[in-house]
Amino acid sequence: MNYKNALIVGAGAGLSASLARLFLKEGMSVALAARSAEKLAEFVAATGAKAYNCDVAKRDEVEALFAALDKAGEAPDVVVYNPSFRVRGPLVDLDPAEVEKTLAITAFGAFLVAQQAVRRMLKKGQGVIVFTGASAGVKGYAQSAPFAMGKFALRGLAQSMARELHPQGIHVGHVVIDGGIRNARRPAEPDKPDALLDPDAIAQDYLHLIRQPRSSWSWEIEVRPWVERF
Repeated sequence: MNYKNALIVGAGAGLSASLARLFLKEGMSVALAARSAEKLAEFVAATGAKAYNCDVAKRDEVEALFAALDKAGEAPDVVVYNPSFRVRGPLVDLDPAEVEKTLAITAFGAFLVAQQAVRRMLKKGQGVIVFTGASAGVKGYAQSAPFAMGKFALRGLAQSMARELHPQGIHVGHVVIDGGIRNARRPAEPDKPDALLDPDAIAQDYLHLIRQPRSSWSWEIEVRPWVERF
């Protein structure tokens, strides 16, 4: 498929930046959406990507984001949903408002973004939507119930969408990131240089998923460092 326009939602440093750089290198235009687009100014200036403000938990802001992309002639062929929020602690001590926020950002926002994207992709009969999952989407950890709730819901959304939309030409993928991602605040240990996931390597996995021939589409892949236990 000849995809031209990519949208990365929940953009920031790390994986989103790696994805943006790779997509731009592959000749796609790239739009980045974040609650504060100002924080992306340096990256935008360096790469030529465009940045938009969007709180994914708010329906009107998601609709405004896609309307702006339509106006710019850049309705996305590829959408990557990257936002997440988590609150940890014993179940009895959790703040319900923080739990609600976790679900809104991690799962409900994914639905809002996917709905807008699919409405446009169906008209073309093609497109790709990739959701960034986590270990918490397949196994709930102690004192991490809200994050598990959000990521389980995200995985369910992706699977349901894949079953519905693959036959209509829209490729839906869910990537389980099972391990820590290397970043500036979490550098690799000198004696274990590849014990953390390299965001550039993850981006290559996303690109492979996006480019899969439709005769062999995956709806889910897992990525983990070779030393990570299952």
